[in-house]
Amino acid sequence: MTNALTLPAISTDSLDHYMRTVRSFPILSAEDEFELATRLQKNNDLDAAKSLILSHLRLVASIARGYSGYGLPQSDLIQEGNIGLMKAVRRFDPERGVRLVSFAIHWIKAEIHEYIVRNWRLVKIATTKAQRKLFFNLRSMKQGTGSLDPGQVDHIARELNVKPEEVVEMESRLGGHEISLEGNHDEDGEEQFNPIDYLQDTASEPSEFLGELQAEELKMTGLSNALNSLDERSRRIVQARWLTENSSATLHDLAAEFGVSAERIRQIEQKAMFKMKNLLANVG
Repeated sequence: MTNALTLPAISTDSLDHYMRTVRSFPILSAEDEFELATRLQKNNDLDAAKSLILSHLRLVASIARGYSGYGLPQSDLIQEGNIGLMKAVRRFDPERGVRLVSFAIHWIKAEIHEYIVRNWRLVKIATTKAQRKLFFNLRSMKQGTGSLDPGQVDHIARELNVKPEEVVEMESRLGGHEISLEGNHDEDGEEQFNPIDYLQDTASEPSEFLGELQAEELKMTGLSNALNSLDERSRRIVQARWLTENSSATLHDLAAEFGVSAERIRQIEQKAMFKMKNLLANVG
């Protein structure tokens, strides 16, 4: 179904135009939605699927806006949410008596969540289901903009079934809190904590320094070899998305460059990253 349907193009520059376009698609009545979903389910009617998807694109954009605080391109978040919407439309059963909007929300959010988990560096600590739940709910559960007090930490930990120290760590990572290496001073002028005193220079020994340098060179050589193993288009996509300064190219920017769909760029990127990961796993 995804190959047969062309959605409105999204890019950073034309995001406002995209929003105006998706708002122009009519919202379906319950009767029209039931008829279209039945046609899709029984006859694999792709025109019916298109109508169902287009009428719910504004829902995806609205949900994606709620994840703008994670520093990822809004256009990419919408693109991933649209993939979730397509999956929902394919699985929607009109006989259950539930509107598509209620059914699709889960699939849209799941696809956006997975995209954030794959692409945001700070979420690497969210490895368990409970930690992921903490990652995506902490912002909304916080009251005010200040730091959490012990009572709030305990409450959130109980609600989300995680340890209080995990709540504190996640808050720190999401907030980007920094501490001074030179330490803090209390009211009497005495230093209470000096992180710099506890930082060890493990590279001070020449043998350790050379070992680390060789390991780093090996990694860089491995990365270069992995990139060279890709075809020209795949290499360009990986470099534009991940290995250039700011890595700001979006799926739709590259789709326009190569004259293919954003979904095709996404597929090429995933295949290339998988191949590079396997090659790099054998380095060293």
